[in-house]
Parts: sequence; structure tokens; C-alpha cells
Amino acid sequence: MTALVVCESLVRVHRTGSVEVQALQGLDLQVDAGEVVAVVGASGSGKSTLLAVLAGTDAPTAGRVTVGRWDLTALSRADRVAYRRSMVGVVAQQTARNLVPYLTAAENVVLPLALAGTPRRTRAARAAELLDLVGVRDVADRRPAACSGGEQQRVAIAVGLANAPELLLADEPTGELDTTSSQQVYEALRTVNRDLGTTVVVVTHDPTVSEQVERTVAIRDGRTASEVLRRATDDGAPVVAEEFAVLDRAGRLQLPAEYRTALDLTRRVRLTLEADHVAVHRDAGAP
Repeated sequence: MTALVVCESLVRVHRTGSVEVQALQGLDLQVDAGEVVAVVGASGSGKSTLLAVLAGTDAPTAGRVTVGRWDLTALSRADRVAYRRSMVGVVAQQTARNLVPYLTAAENVVLPLALAGTPRRTRAARAAELLDLVGVRDVADRRPAACSGGEQQRVAIAVGLANAPELLLADEPTGELDTTSSQQVYEALRTVNRDLGTTVVVVTHDPTVSEQVERTVAIRDGRTASEVLRRATDDGAPVVAEEFAVLDRAGRLQLPAEYRTALDLTRRVRLTLEADHVAVHRDAGAP
């Protein structure tokens, strides 16, 4: 498959006066066109900074980031506006940030079309098509306050898709929703991916999201640490989830904390190359 998102040794340093915080520390990530990927991590892991970089609202400090034909490390102000308008759609966690409260659901979807200069005669049809796709055509004439939280988020997905972006970014899209509404939102995202071919990246702190997508990438300390892949078996058995450690471009990987604790792996380890694997041993001479 063709890579749509490529991050190589991505670094983002936030500076406040004399204080520096390294939110991303050489992160590597690839998302292929047509994938649905979840990026998970605890607060402070760097996942929100990654989303801001991919959304074009933040700029990398170092490294390389490309989304399709766009090099996000070298965007002018005009290019950044064009990128955000044509290439990427964003759904925020807070519904108040996604929708204009005094517009109806249909009018919210029409708004980005109008700003992009879409001909007036095609705007309403496009809005109806997208609202139907995500299962909320029946709320087209309602304002956000008259919709449930789940309906608002699905309208927000339609808004994010209005200008036909190749990449849809969702930031904690179910963080304020109950289980049933969350399932409906993820079903809408899968439908968008299946029917439109839109690549979807969901950023969340909830590790159970791995049950909703085929690939989950975990971030720890500003780097990709592991991936969970869900695969259907050929014999129709239930989907199998496998977890893998991620080897970055420098050959580094992060061992799970429970492994380090169980074997008392601290500071220094011994590696041996076997016929079909690399073994990691505790340093017997460590103090």
C-alpha cells in the first residue's frame, strides 16, 4: 500500500521562557492510505502534539513529516491554509469546538464548502450525502443543542469530510460519550473509511479503542512504543489481536514495563543474536 502519512525522527520542543519540554522525541510513524489507525498514549505522551502537527496547526522542531504531497516541515502560511482546507479534516473532542451553535447540522456542513468556494447549487446535496453517510440525516434541520452528544460528533465527522480530505483526524472523539454513542461514532468512522476511502487517524488515551480499529499505535515518552494489529483468520474464527514492539529507525525499541519489572531489567542489558531472534538478558554483574 502507499504511505499517506510518514513521520521520520519527528521532534517537537515547546519553549516557555527558559523552560523546554520535548513533547516528541524522534517519533517514527507510517500510516498507509486507506487505513484506520488509533494512536494511544497517556497524558503527556505526545499524542496530542502529533495530532496538532498532522493537522497543520503546529510545526515540527526537527525531523520529517509528509502527508501525501505535502511536506509539513516547509509550509508557508498560505500553504498551511491550503493544506488544512483541502487535505485534512479534524474532529475535536469537545463538541462546542466542532459545530457553530446557531447553525443547523446541514448548515454546519455547508459552511466549509462555502468558505472553499464550492458552487452554491452543490452544497446542500453534499451536506445531505455526508449526513446520510454517518447516520444522522434525520437531524439535518436541528441545531447542535437539539442533538445528542453522539449525533453532534457524527455531524462533526460530516463537517470534517465536507471538502473531501484524504486524511481525517479525530481527537478523543468519544471522550464525552457513553458506550452506545461511542460505538455509533466508531461505526461512522469505519463507514467513512470503507465508502469514501478516507484515511482515519484517531488519537485517544483509551487503550480499549484497539477493539474498534485494525491497528493501534501506542506512544510513550514521545516515541512510538508498540503496535496492536487485529487480523481476521481465514477459517472465520474470531479476530486475533497481536501486540508488537516498534523498532525505530535508530534500532531502538521500548520494552513493556511489566517485562522489565519481571526480569529486573535496569539501566543495562545484554543482547545475544540467536538463529531466529535476539535475546535480552539481565546484566548479572549490575550492582
